[in-house]
Amino acid sequence: MMKCIFAALLAGGLATACTTPPTTDDSAALAPVEAPATDVSVAKFSYASVFGQDDRPAADYEQYEVRKSEDVLIFTGMLPGMTVLDLEAGGGTYTELFSRVVGDSGRVYMQNPPAFDAFLGDSVSQRVDGRLANVTPLRTPFDDLSAIPDGSVDVATWLLGPHELWYTPEGAEPGDLGDPDTTFAEIARVIKPGGHFVVLDHMAPVGAPATTGGETHRIDKAIIISIAEANGFTLSEESDLLANADDDGSLNVFDPAIRRKTNRFLLKFTKG
Repeated sequence: MMKCIFAALLAGGLATACTTPPTTDDSAALAPVEAPATDVSVAKFSYASVFGQDDRPAADYEQYEVRKSEDVLIFTGMLPGMTVLDLEAGGGTYTELFSRVVGDSGRVYMQNPPAFDAFLGDSVSQRVDGRLANVTPLRTPFDDLSAIPDGSVDVATWLLGPHELWYTPEGAEPGDLGDPDTTFAEIARVIKPGGHFVVLDHMAPVGAPATTGGETHRIDKAIIISIAEANGFTLSEESDLLANADDDGSLNVFDPAIRRKTNRFLLKFTKG
């Protein structure tokens, strides 16, 4: 089970497929993204432009539709020139898209905790080295973002990950992934005033304790909202893009009966 769970993380973000990005040609250049105009906006930016066929892992293209990746990008509101933090990026499927959205004038921090090393293998270096010049990998627990300056991030994303704060990987000690309160305080520290924090996760039954995150890999969104608000965030937008009313939240997200069909909440917070 552990091998399957973390193989899913290799793809990063929404996918739960047990796939590992294939080796890419490190000499391949990052496709340039046009610098932002002064009036660039979510309405005017072509998010479709970052999905073109190129040297990225073939598995990425296989997941975009099921992940509704273009719609998720639009929801984040990230634009060329921005600084983005991709928490629990896994093997970087979304990191790649973020890199291409922000372009040469932007920057992406690709964060993964050391406890995931055995499962990620060399997927991060394959994704980034010699390819994504605007991406900086961070190998840190969720509660240590000390490499990122205060108030420097426009958009932080945590896609299918916050429940991990209550999960202990095999061979790790409880809390190795990060303390929940310290983690959210760090996220708040690095985001600019008026910047956004986008959270996507598998919904647990309403009222389920936070420890459910370490059992079924789900979390009640009320817990995330409460911690975020306690750290200076305001819930500014919510989407049912990946909702599934037929999922009652009782099954482990890797159960074949519900895998890739879980009820997922998608939230956007604004830092005050």
